[in-house]
Amino acid sequence: MKPSIATKLARLSGRLEEINLFLSSEQATANIENYRKLTREHSELSPVVLLYKTYCDHQRDIQAAVEMAEDPEMREFAEAEIRETRARLEQIEAELQRQLLPRDPDDERNIFLEIRAGTGGDESALFAGELFRMYARFAERNDWQVEVMSQSPAEIGGYKEIIAKIAGRGVYSKLKFESGAHRVQRVPVTETQGRIHTSACTVAVMPEADAVADVVLNPAELRIDTFRASGAGGQHINKTDSAIRVTHLPTGLVVECQDDRSQHKNKARALAVLAARIKDKQIREQQAKMAATRKSLVGSGDRSERIRTYNFPQGRVTDHRINLTLYKIAQIMDGDLDEITAALAAEHQAEQLSELAAESA
Repeated sequence: MKPSIATKLARLSGRLEEINLFLSSEQATANIENYRKLTREHSELSPVVLLYKTYCDHQRDIQAAVEMAEDPEMREFAEAEIRETRARLEQIEAELQRQLLPRDPDDERNIFLEIRAGTGGDESALFAGELFRMYARFAERNDWQVEVMSQSPAEIGGYKEIIAKIAGRGVYSKLKFESGAHRVQRVPVTETQGRIHTSACTVAVMPEADAVADVVLNPAELRIDTFRASGAGGQHINKTDSAIRVTHLPTGLVVECQDDRSQHKNKARALAVLAARIKDKQIREQQAKMAATRKSLVGSGDRSERIRTYNFPQGRVTDHRINLTLYKIAQIMDGDLDEITAALAAEHQAEQLSELAAESA
């Protein structure tokens, strides 16, 4: 193990001892917020420190076996013990490095999923509908809740645009690499010559913002317009100005919401989406600065980046960021995304481990 990593682990062990002493003291619950913060830190540090103690125990076992090997009668047994323990040490060290990787603070957040039809006209809108169904089915497999916040249906089917909130455990951690351009290659239903067309949709995955801690919406920086909703909804929806358009003046971001008959509910939804968009903009600006010095192996998340191609005639899905091709397009379009999301997460982790090794060199 590199000395820098060992030093960091020793420091974490000392920190855990400090927390244990404080949590066992009488004044531990005097400040409830601080108590909660320390208990969370305790739960995060405990597995790492326990694994590090196991690592140290194995090192002592090897030292004892080396001394035992000096006895000719015990040498064969001791050498076998050394080989086995060193193999376990390698596994533990690899796991320790993974646990030392920085955690994304947004991983456990809910998300706003935005899908927009791009190049390809009607075919793109149809594909946007299929992408939304794919993510909705994936959410169902993970016991997540899906709530459509805003939608703009296309005449032939599918969506020109749809925004949904997906709530559940670890949603952002699994879907955060989905942002980008998704391309479809197939023969459209309107094609009479049997030619394969290429269309595209853009997907944006944004962690739900904590309105207080993350994004503060200053009323003076908002322009809120009301108007009559259009489209389906019966007689009532066109009689009142229930639709809401919110413009964030500093950034120019605009959100419209008209799915509910209640102006109040539409406004609340629009503000929630706006806060998420502002947070997403901030995140992408930070990523752009980082990309100036290095490019993430899983892509920058730029909306214009082609991240994945769905080729229906060949039955394959290719993620271009990690050169992953799977010949199971039917299952993937039905929400079986685990293999793709796991591969993207693994590639991201490999990059982080590489950076950790470089820092420790």
